[in-house]
Amino acid sequence: MKAYERLIKYTKYETASLSGSSTCPSTPEQLDFARDLVEEMKQLGITDAAMDENGYVYGTIEANIENWSGPVIGFISHMDVVRDVPYQNVKPRLVKNYDGKEILLNEEKNILLSPKEYPSLLKYIGCDLVVTDGTTLLGADDKAGLAEILTMAEVLQEHPEIKHGTIKIAFTPDEEIGRGADLFDVKRFGADFAYTVDGASFGEVEYENFNAASAKVTINGISIHTGSAKGKLINSMLIAMEFNAMLPEDQRPENTEQYEGFFHLDQIEGIVDQTKLNYIIRDHDLEKLEEKKKLMEEIACKLNEKYGKDTVELELRNQYYNMAEKIKPHWHLIETAYEAIRELGGNPISEPVRGGTDGSRLSYMGLPCPNLGTGSHNHHGKMEYACVQAMDQCVELLIKIAEKYGQKQL
Repeated sequence: MKAYERLIKYTKYETASLSGSSTCPSTPEQLDFARDLVEEMKQLGITDAAMDENGYVYGTIEANIENWSGPVIGFISHMDVVRDVPYQNVKPRLVKNYDGKEILLNEEKNILLSPKEYPSLLKYIGCDLVVTDGTTLLGADDKAGLAEILTMAEVLQEHPEIKHGTIKIAFTPDEEIGRGADLFDVKRFGADFAYTVDGASFGEVEYENFNAASAKVTINGISIHTGSAKGKLINSMLIAMEFNAMLPEDQRPENTEQYEGFFHLDQIEGIVDQTKLNYIIRDHDLEKLEEKKKLMEEIACKLNEKYGKDTVELELRNQYYNMAEKIKPHWHLIETAYEAIRELGGNPISEPVRGGTDGSRLSYMGLPCPNLGTGSHNHHGKMEYACVQAMDQCVELLIKIAEKYGQKQL
């Protein structure tokens, strides 16, 4: 089975994770998907394939080199998709031999996928694309990664002449809500190093990501009848607006790129006597992240001086760190991926990730883990698509990397 065919098959699983859930995985649909992936892995000859009590899937492709004693490499993808975009009743279809023009995704609603808006399409002229009907996401983030890892497993099973060392596979739940690595069992996984397969273009090798923190701001006001409010009423919503206005406007995600960090107001809800603001804070430079956190503390202090003690309550929490610090001592991971990409006719691309991956946290858990592309684009949106030929290249890349680590000895 081709990787794109697996992707299309996997889109039927409605595996959006749920941030408000206290379970792991956060939704039962992820368990259903995990069980079916285990069965598929067993059919591919991965005899130890299993799901643990938390919905994590693990398996091993055994080395086929006699007396092999090299490093154990791993490949990891996540099973969930985002809930922010419609994710149910996905209707994937194949556009063959893309001509570089607009693609009519939905005739009834006149929904178009246009290269003017999404210029990445232009590099796939003459290729085949998997698209949606424009009303839901596709789920290539990260079902394309799942599909490519298991297609790699199938190719290796069918072609024993491809020599490789021990390869570990894992599929995680709840990555999209930042919990994908929470209960990952690094010891059980058993790899020395790994790659997450969770990026965009073929050729991407990502080893830098944001340092991340969250901020919960609670504004406590005083509600009183407006007819007798003078000198007494304190409107928490207006103070919340004041708090946000004191953050630098040029440090919002819509005004930043590359290595520029930001404050992002992610959620707000309130009435006169209490308003809550949730922020995410990001920067590739840890020192700059700390400066951003300090600024929020200073703003809270100023507003408390102005409106009274405990008017503003601020809770800051670190979420994850830039994996570059943990990847650089194991630079062979990047060099090996670069070599493999070039041998397949590609050009390596390494740009800072303006987000996080399971690999970021796993790197800090003792499993150095850069990220590879999947041949898909426009993640977390209705214009998401994947290129059939790019997905095939990604499968070839995983095989090539496995071959290269099979040639190394401890």
